[in-house]
Amino acid sequence: MIALARRLFAEALGTALLLAVVIGSGIMAERLAGGNAAIALLANTLATVCGLYVLIEVFAPVSGAHFNPVVSLVMATRKLLSWPDLPLYVLAQLVGAMLGAWLAHAMFDMEILQWSTRQRSGAGQMIAEAVATAGLILVVLCAPAARVSSMVAAYIGAAYWFTASTAFANPAAVFGRMFSDSFAGIAPACAPAFVAAQIAGAGLGWGAHHMLKPRVRALQQEAG
Repeated sequence: MIALARRLFAEALGTALLLAVVIGSGIMAERLAGGNAAIALLANTLATVCGLYVLIEVFAPVSGAHFNPVVSLVMATRKLLSWPDLPLYVLAQLVGAMLGAWLAHAMFDMEILQWSTRQRSGAGQMIAEAVATAGLILVVLCAPAARVSSMVAAYIGAAYWFTASTAFANPAAVFGRMFSDSFAGIAPACAPAFVAAQIAGAGLGWGAHHMLKPRVRALQQEAG
């Protein structure tokens, strides 16, 4: 129980810090970019890439550094996380995401409790979320263990720019960003479709890995 509590605390804290990075850097970027959305997105991307890399490196030895319910789900299907622990991981991630949004608001002297009004909808956004999440799961499953943190961070940084949705790719991030009426926010009414697209994308990523698995294993053995 002590070991499980430590892992759940790591997931909650890591997810909270990730959301603080994403939302906080979005607030700072929007304030300093002078209305230039491209500059704001670039700053938000760079902060997220660096923060995500560091957080995975720090928390992976403790909890696996999932910070993401669909990653935890995929790990459970691969028997790398027990099914009884899965709902506890997801709950820790959701609570951490909400607290991370509130932390970002506190740091920038904003109203702590708020709902986002930022609309993110349309078929293109849903396709983008499915693609972003499928790619994330594929990277998580295929990357050599020593390079998972750098490859996941690099992929998310790229997906910020090549997807129409800026690659949430994480139901916990959707949940946390509902609580922030800022550059990184998402209106609650838009959240269910985002999460559905992410779950579908996770299935596609898992399926792609299953198809590639023999080839991936051979390449990893050659690299090792």
